[in-house]
Amino acid sequence: MRTLALLLLITQSVFAQQDSVYIHVNTNNSKGPMKPIWAWFGYDEPNYTYMKDGKKLLTEIAKLSKVPVYVRVHSLLVTGDGTAALKWGSTNAYTEDANGNPVYNWTIIDRIFDTYIERGMKPIAQIGFMPQALSSKPEPYRHHWKPGDNYNDIYTGWAYPPTDYKKFATLVYEWVKHSVARYGKAEVESWYWELWNEPDISYWKGTPEEYIKLYDYVADAVKRALPTAKIGGPEVTGPQGRNSTKFFKTFLDHIVNGKNHVTGKKGAPLDVITFHAKGSPKLVNGIVQMNMGTQLRDIDKGFEIIASYPSLKHLPIIIGESDPEGCAACSEEFSPQNAYRNGTMYSSYTASSFARKYDLADERKVNLAGAVTWAFEFEDQPWFAGFRDLATNGVDKPVLNIFRMFGMMQGNRVAVSGKLSYDHQRIKTASVRGDSADINALAAKDKNSATVMVWNYHDNNSPAPAAIVVVKISGLPTAALLQHYRVDQEYSNAYEAWKKMGSPKQPDAAQITALEKAGQLQLLHAPEWIKTKNGEAVVRILLPRQGVSLLKFTW
Repeated sequence: MRTLALLLLITQSVFAQQDSVYIHVNTNNSKGPMKPIWAWFGYDEPNYTYMKDGKKLLTEIAKLSKVPVYVRVHSLLVTGDGTAALKWGSTNAYTEDANGNPVYNWTIIDRIFDTYIERGMKPIAQIGFMPQALSSKPEPYRHHWKPGDNYNDIYTGWAYPPTDYKKFATLVYEWVKHSVARYGKAEVESWYWELWNEPDISYWKGTPEEYIKLYDYVADAVKRALPTAKIGGPEVTGPQGRNSTKFFKTFLDHIVNGKNHVTGKKGAPLDVITFHAKGSPKLVNGIVQMNMGTQLRDIDKGFEIIASYPSLKHLPIIIGESDPEGCAACSEEFSPQNAYRNGTMYSSYTASSFARKYDLADERKVNLAGAVTWAFEFEDQPWFAGFRDLATNGVDKPVLNIFRMFGMMQGNRVAVSGKLSYDHQRIKTASVRGDSADINALAAKDKNSATVMVWNYHDNNSPAPAAIVVVKISGLPTAALLQHYRVDQEYSNAYEAWKKMGSPKQPDAAQITALEKAGQLQLLHAPEWIKTKNGEAVVRILLPRQGVSLLKFTW
C-alpha cells in the first residue's frame, strides 16, 4: 500500500500536463435516502447455497452490508434429490404417494433458508417451479444442460402449468405455514414471496391467462397462511420487448380490474412489482463491448409502465435480475463476449449502472426497493472460467469489492455536479460509446461520514490512459479522516494476481491464501487526516480506465 505523499509525487507531472475531470460533491444538498438497492443477489442453482464455497460467499455478502441482504433463487419446488448442476436445482418439496395424496418434504428448502437466516439474510421466496407430480407435461423433467448446449434444452417438465391448481395452492399454503412455524411470524413478514420467473418466455409453458390464474391461487394461499405476507410478480424479462410489455400490462391490468379466479371479486393482492433488466455485450474486433444503454432502457420502460398505474406506482419495485447480460452459467469459453466478468470491466460497469438506477427511479418517481445482481458462485468449476459470479473457488472477484464499497455508503444521497460527459439520459440513449469515458460519482452523507464513489467506465474494454479526476467535497467539518479504497488492475483484484502467478489450474495452499487476500477491498494509500477550508476538501485522483475509487471521510 502506497503512501499518499508518494502517490502525489508519482502523479505530479501527469496532473500538470493533462486535462482534468472536475466533480463537485455538495454534501449539504440531499437527494433522498441512500436506499441499499444493491443489497440484493440471486442465482439459478439453489443447492449451491449450503455447499462449501456457497456458504463462504454468503457469509461475505452478509458482512458487507449493514442491512439484511435479500436473496432470490430458482427451483425451490422442483422435484429431485438436491444434486446441484448448472441451471438446475431441486428440493423434492412435493411428491405424491401411490394414491395421489400429497407428500411434503421441507428438508432441503429448510437447509437453504436456514443458511440465509443464520447470516441475517432474507429470502425472496420464489414459488416455482412445477413439481413433477403436478406438471401437466412431466416428461422429460430433469435436464442436463452445460455451456455450449442449446439454451432451450433447459425448459422441461418443470416449466408447465399444474394439472390441479388447488393442489398447487395447497402446497404453497403449507409451505408458508411451515415457514411461520419454523422462523416465526415476524421473520416471515419481512420476506417477499413471488410467483415464477420470466413467464413471458419459455420458463412458463402456459399462456398469460394460465399464469394469472395460478397467481390468483398462489396469492390467495399465501395470504390465507399469513395475511401480512408480501406477495408479488410477475418477474417478466426486459420490458422493452413487445411480448414482455404485453405480458406485464396484462398482469397489472388484472391486478387492478380483473376477475379473481379464486374469489370472483375484482383484482388480486400485489405487494411488490418485479421485472428484469439486462445489458447486451458483444465482441467487436476481439474487444468486449458492453451495452449499458440496453439495460437502462429496460429499467426505464419498466418504471414507465408501473408509473402509468396510479393505484400501483407507490408499491416497492424489485428489479429481480439486473445484469450486464442474460446467462450467468454461460462461460467465457463458449461465450467470448462474456470475457468482461473476471476483471475490472464488470466492477466499473456495476458502479456506473447502479448509480443510474437511482437517477431513473427519481425521474419516474417510483419506489425502487432493490435491484438483484444475478451472480453468485459455481461450485467446483475451473478457476476464473468466466461465469457471471462474485467469486471463484472461494476467492472473491473484483466486482464483489464494489458491493463492499456500497456497504460503506450510508445516510442520504447527495448532489454530484460538474462538466461531465455522461448522465443517465445519455447512457440510456446511446450507452458509453464516445471518445470520452463515463467518469462520474455517486455520493452519500451520514451523521459522521461522507462517501464518494468515483468510476472511470467505458463500454469498450480497450486500453486507455488513466484519467485525472479532481473531486471537490463541500459541507465537511474542519477536519476529517480520509480512507481511499480502490478497485483496478493493481488493487482489490484477485484475477490479476492469479494471472501473475501463471494462471494455475490448481493453485496450492499458499497461492490460495494470497488470492484470498488479493480479493479483498484494499486501500490505495494509508488513511490520512485532512483539514478543510470553509468546509471544502479537494482530492486529486489518477483513476485508470475501468477503475473505481471510494473516498470515505469520517469525523
